Amino acid sequence: MRFSHSDAIWQAFPELRAGALHAEGIHADADVEAVIADFNAIAEARLTQAQEGEFPEIQAWRRGFSRMGLKPTQYRCASEALLRRFRQEHALPRLHPLIDLCNAISLAFAIPIAVFDTEKIAGDLEVRRAKGDEIYLTFGGDVEHAEMNEVIFADDEHRAHARRWTNRQSGFSAVRETTRSVLIVAEALHASAGDDIARLVETVADALARHWPAAPKTAMLSLASPRFEFRGFEAHDA
Repeated sequence: MRFSHSDAIWQAFPELRAGALHAEGIHADADVEAVIADFNAIAEARLTQAQEGEFPEIQAWRRGFSRMGLKPTQYRCASEALLRRFRQEHALPRLHPLIDLCNAISLAFAIPIAVFDTEKIAGDLEVRRAKGDEIYLTFGGDVEHAEMNEVIFADDEHRAHARRWTNRQSGFSAVRETTRSVLIVAEALHASAGDDIARLVETVADALARHWPAAPKTAMLSLASPRFEFRGFEAHDA
């Protein structure tokens, strides 16, 4: 199985820095509350100094969304949406230990993190412009079609596993109780993105190894090295 960004994405966003991890042995019984509290405290401290919209990580994604023709205050990257909710409620809902952990790390780094169940991905997964025939499944079970030229995460069966790049993931490959194998992707556009993504990937890999019987495979992606090859599973119907 392969994860990559299309050449067109790298050409349009040369400042992009991305990291990916693949891990097996995931289960829903891990206790991650203590480490979540540590990451939440980092986010709380930062939010006392400024609102999330002033963070350079978020401002860079807002500029990126504007370049995609989207209103950045209407469609927010996932980390901005999480930070906004966390600032208002001082907590995030619990969904699955791995998702809860990645959400907390996303808060601490202000960088969007996507987590996909690899068994629900058909073939390879690529971040690319939509052709307009890709199918997207909402978490509520509704079926949508990606718009022409919208940036999506697409598999070989023309299913969109995320819409508007880092805005909204799909129900197709959402992590659930039965999830055992995951692909984790972090992406950033700000000036220090390379160093920050490297630290984030190391942080996620360490947390995975501490809480699951996982030896994650990791990769840093760039225009010169745009593909992440890993052993995956064939997709099957949800």
